Amino acid sequence: MNFVYLALAIAAIWLLALTISTLLALRFFKHLVKGVKDFDLRRILEKIQADQGVNRESIETLAKEIKRVDEEGQYHVQKVGLIRFNPFKEIGGDHSFSLALLDRDDTGVVITGLHTRERTRVYMKAVKNGRCEFELSEDEKKAIVKAQKS
Repeated sequence: MNFVYLALAIAAIWLLALTISTLLALRFFKHLVKGVKDFDLRRILEKIQADQGVNRESIETLAKEIKRVDEEGQYHVQKVGLIRFNPFKEIGGDHSFSLALLDRDDTGVVITGLHTRERTRVYMKAVKNGRCEFELSEDEKKAIVKAQKS
């Protein structure tokens, strides 16, 4: 008698496990075909593959665009260094400045403005790979170093 009860219990557990796995498979299938009128699994999978192909093309296009923007961006101003100073003792305040504008390769310009009581003069020197063909003042050198560290 105990053997019969044991066999029935095992059969009930087995049926319960099969029922649960079948319900989970049906739930997954319903989720897979959500929004589809015709429940043809082959057409659904073909639609998923077609959508995946479109997505792959879009991702490839975006990757190319990101690469282009990154390559183009190396020539944009990425590093800025500003030094304010007072070159003349008779004028109060730090009204003069040196401004370094550099790209990723430390190429760009350093702009210096010297302010006096009568006028302000602005000078610009080209910088290539962190070096200038003209002699730089100490403040211009400081501006370039500050830009390279930023």
